[in-house]
Amino acid sequence: MAGKDLRINTGIRVREVRLIDDQGEQVGIVATDKAMAMAKEVGLDLVEVAPQAKPPVCKLLDYGKFKFDQEKLNKESRKKSKNKKDKEIRMAPTIDSHDLAFKTKHIRDFLEDGFKVKVTIRFRGREMAHIDRGRMVLNKVLELLEDGYTLEKEPRLEGRFMSMFLKPSTKKGN
Repeated sequence: MAGKDLRINTGIRVREVRLIDDQGEQVGIVATDKAMAMAKEVGLDLVEVAPQAKPPVCKLLDYGKFKFDQEKLNKESRKKSKNKKDKEIRMAPTIDSHDLAFKTKHIRDFLEDGFKVKVTIRFRGREMAHIDRGRMVLNKVLELLEDGYTLEKEPRLEGRFMSMFLKPSTKKGN
């Protein structure tokens, strides 16, 4: 029951509809004019809830309230769904030990919050001759993290970037 494609009252242009009253009871197949009259009598709207059915299914309800409830449900579902974006931390192969510890703390925080983390080493210019330094930095990150993570993707060189993916460990009951 999407909100935008529902037709209401005079927007319903078929000869007859399968009607459901305001209590949720099925009335049966009724002429659209009669269904519209029933809706006016009760002070509600005639809303087409299943246009693909033969004949289309219509329901007597307060459309404004229905729309408000739908929006509320959508808002709740968006609130409950976790933002599943990955986080990325970038470093250079010549990173200082203090900077490395600082960035590793950020990685740990992201993992504790339930995010996947992509740790990337960017090689510039002549640094490409020392790819082993990049691998050493990534291994040092793993060493500093201790536990609380699962290595999802081993360190791999892709062009000028070497990256690995970490995800939160499932031991904590996440």
